[in-house]
Amino acid sequence: MAHAINWFEIPAANFERAKSFYETVLDIKLLTPFPHMKYALFPADMQQGEIGGGLVEEKGYEPSQSGALIYLNGGDDLTIPLSRVEAAGGKVIMPKTSLGGNGFMARFVDTEGNRVAFHSMK
Repeated sequence: MAHAINWFEIPAANFERAKSFYETVLDIKLLTPFPHMKYALFPADMQQGEIGGGLVEEKGYEPSQSGALIYLNGGDDLTIPLSRVEAAGGKVIMPKTSLGGNGFMARFVDTEGNRVAFHSMK
């Protein structure tokens, strides 16, 4: 097994607001291949071993600040996406913090009330 994590899903109370938040913060375009679902895919090449995930608004998916914590790829330097969090409607709850030889992390709350984190090596 190459990775312990294979897929993640982030719940949304307001799909369009959440989609806009993640597209802005990560400077990406989420894919919406399912016309009858409020579900968007984060870009990932799973054939190349990248970890994929989705954003979903559906019954049974409740945003939360407790439970499992998803660490999103902060790119070369997580300072860049972290600087976009509050302007996009989220809240930084832990600034960029050193993990020593394991890089850096930061935590934030998205527009939906989910506690999420970034990781980067710089």
